[in-house]
Amino acid sequence: MHGWIGIVRRMSLTGQNALVLGGGSGMGEAIALALAKEGMNVAIAGRRLENLDAVAAQSDTEMLTRTADVGDRESVRALFEWFAGRFDRLHLLVNSAGVNVPNRSMAELSPEDWDKLMRINATGAFNCLHFGLPLMRPHKAGLIINISSIAGLRANPLGGVAYNASKFAMNALGTSAAGDELKNNIRITTICPGEVDTPILDDRPEPPSAEHRATILRATDVAEMVVAVARLPARAHVPELTIKPTSQLFV
Repeated sequence: MHGWIGIVRRMSLTGQNALVLGGGSGMGEAIALALAKEGMNVAIAGRRLENLDAVAAQSDTEMLTRTADVGDRESVRALFEWFAGRFDRLHLLVNSAGVNVPNRSMAELSPEDWDKLMRINATGAFNCLHFGLPLMRPHKAGLIINISSIAGLRANPLGGVAYNASKFAMNALGTSAAGDELKNNIRITTICPGEVDTPILDDRPEPPSAEHRATILRATDVAEMVVAVARLPARAHVPELTIKPTSQLFV
């Protein structure tokens, strides 16, 4: 019994500090609220302050908010400087900011939309690692969770050319950076969800019906996976995790 109690205590997230990018809606919102429920000190960032404040208002504990655009390097620099000024260290960083566009095929995709998706989905993740890792390295500990997509494992027309490419880049970034940070005991996990009922589905050429949405993942399903990974002891590393609706093929 005493050994089991010791394990539970070591895996507790209470009092640890987390920063969630894309925390104003969708999976980021669900993740932030789940981490706060676990007792973490949570800060959330995104482009719309009103969305962030609405998420923070749902938490039973104080949740700090800050506007930031992950695709703007100076904005991300300012975000992490702000975080470092309010918390003694960064235990968990979650990159869940991501976008897609309606015109997704090679024939329809504009260069501007290509640049937008690569800037936010791929370069945005790099920017967060670039400024987040220095807050972890001095402590020789930390966990980064990148919320990617099945589209980063299997390119398909549903995600579209630019989204698929940006998510493949995000997956490769996480794998490469994880190897580089082994010496610092920093773990990086890439979570690849399948279809999730979030606002990003509204950007599809034909948004799914209510009946279809009822059969796919909820944002809270992904949040539970984030909590599960975060609660693992520092000796355990999950490089990559895929979660999909039971009804969705994975080919």
